[in-house]
Amino acid sequence: MAQRNLRWAAEGVKLYPEKARALGVDAEEAASWREAAEKMLIPYDERLGVTPQDETFTEHEVWDFAHTAPDQYPLLLHFTYFDLYRKQLVKQADLVLAMHLRSDAFTPEQKARNFAYYEPLTVRDSSLSANTQAVLAAEVGQLQLAYDYLGETALIDLHDLQHNVQDGVHIASLAGAWIALVAGFGGMRLQHSWLSFAPRLPEGITQLAFHLMFRGCRLRVEVRATEATYRLLDGSPLAVRHHGEEILLPVDGAVTRPIPPVKAGPRPTQPPGRAPVPRGARRSS
Repeated sequence: MAQRNLRWAAEGVKLYPEKARALGVDAEEAASWREAAEKMLIPYDERLGVTPQDETFTEHEVWDFAHTAPDQYPLLLHFTYFDLYRKQLVKQADLVLAMHLRSDAFTPEQKARNFAYYEPLTVRDSSLSANTQAVLAAEVGQLQLAYDYLGETALIDLHDLQHNVQDGVHIASLAGAWIALVAGFGGMRLQHSWLSFAPRLPEGITQLAFHLMFRGCRLRVEVRATEATYRLLDGSPLAVRHHGEEILLPVDGAVTRPIPPVKAGPRPTQPPGRAPVPRGARRSS
């Protein structure tokens, strides 16, 4: 992601020279940004076939989850950073977030492997994690897991899942419910200036509809189990992508496309006691 930002910033200097000069940015500085982007290391573990969060992450021992008591979460309140950072342990979805924001930088196979690898290591001690995990779970076909994460994101305060709602609501997590729905089950991404969608619904949700404003165009997306409909409500004709297929939306017109099936691998596990509550499960009093 940092690579892309540096390249975009350098390109911005070229496209908007007057604004660059007003900010005191010259061509030499922009060139240094490009050089930094080219020299940036993106690690990859050939043995495991996954992307490490940092260069040595997959070389660390895995955290001893079996001997971690339920009342020791959040871990950062009970263990030192010296212990935490020397283990394969993830507080909140990090590399998984990168696969959302830079979806084009990973193949579908890499996303599935990375997601499966990091799920058993992610303890979700942050309320900001579940919505990101919902997005990637939906993308790799783990639709029911994505649905469970959506429930955690949306109900974090109503069900007081972190036992601290008396201190205030989790506004960012609540906003994450929209992200889980639109970027997760709606499959919305912005890639290379293209607005793209790869929608799929889990059992339990029969329809999803949402509106977007994109470059002066107002768009309505309706998703059902087997098809998605894109309707341009206002603006000029707009080209979008549906599961990789380019479609042109006419003004005041709609286009419907079938949703292709997805083949998902086994549902990944989470650290003991850290799995999201299954949707539909009765909560104990």
